[in-house]
Amino acid sequence: MTGTAGKLVASASEVDLDRPNIEDYLPSGSSINEPHGKLRLRDLLDISPTLTEAAGAIVDDSFTRCFKSNPPEPWNWNVYLFPLWCCGVVVRYLIIFPLRCLVFAFGWMIFLSSFIPVHYLLKGQDKLRKKLERCLVEMMCSFFVASWTGVVKYHGPRPSIRPGQIYVANHTSMIDFIVVEQMTAFAVIMQKHPGWVGLLQSTILESEGCIWFNRSEAKDREIVARKLREHVQGADNNPLLIFPEGTCVNNHYTVMFKKGAFELGCTVCPIAIKYNKIFVDAFWNSRKQSFTMHLLRFVTSWAVVCDVWYLEPQTTRPGETPIEFAERVRDMISVRAGLKMVPWDRYLKYSRPNPKHRERKQQSFAESILARLDEQ
Repeated sequence: MTGTAGKLVASASEVDLDRPNIEDYLPSGSSINEPHGKLRLRDLLDISPTLTEAAGAIVDDSFTRCFKSNPPEPWNWNVYLFPLWCCGVVVRYLIIFPLRCLVFAFGWMIFLSSFIPVHYLLKGQDKLRKKLERCLVEMMCSFFVASWTGVVKYHGPRPSIRPGQIYVANHTSMIDFIVVEQMTAFAVIMQKHPGWVGLLQSTILESEGCIWFNRSEAKDREIVARKLREHVQGADNNPLLIFPEGTCVNNHYTVMFKKGAFELGCTVCPIAIKYNKIFVDAFWNSRKQSFTMHLLRFVTSWAVVCDVWYLEPQTTRPGETPIEFAERVRDMISVRAGLKMVPWDRYLKYSRPNPKHRERKQQSFAESILARLDEQ
């Protein structure tokens, strides 16, 4: 007998002569460390890096699902339905779209003709000015929703202005802010955007007490945290709305909530938002679509259907960490809106490898598996 296995069996025979020799039960010419028809141990060790890459590809795929639009199945597939679909396109683009543009333009005319005088002529009367500006912003958001033929159902008591409380919600699109703002004027923490959206942020929305940040600036975190604490303690400030996911998710999942909103010692009021995809998908993928094109999709759709639930206010339980508190609130929102919780951090969205690199890895893994199958 040769090899390590032979030495072990030989030594065992010397200790106990009555113990049977294991090689007596093996086919002729076989050894214990060379099984036939199966992968050997060294084969498993050889492919372990490949298996690791495969597991990484699976994890990455489950994460990217949170940020993919899932278009509905096409229904205009036969000669009977295609003419109806064409009629729908004509109605939406040539009749409904111009009417919605008129509503949108009319809303802006009323808003600007009222907001500018209130903002600049009532500088000495802050309480009255804030109240009027709050009403005007709510009105403008209502015009936004009307320009989409928005059908929004609100469930639960309307939010009120109270110090020491914040509102948190799941995030699908920037229109989340518009949908909840038409009911109650919130101050929101939001990333600073370029273009006309940034102009609105720095002029109109800043008067509502909104707080802006730049994700690429490390100093902004300290500044935002300080402004957040100051805002929460103000008795006359608008309720503060935070989207703790920190990015738009496709309204099928919720990713991990950042703990910043949950370590202030404030009462947290969860808001669950769920869009019905029967008419339009509300998810905004900012990497593939500008916000202008995103709004254009709403204006040219049949309607935007949405449910908003104001859930029971929550406080930190004894011994509960901010992370545990955040996960408990996320679970409440996910259950109410019918969303699936996934254990991913939104930073993976910005640090993931290039999709082409991932596809090359997946192709390499598939080729290596096929090559091993051919060898067997």
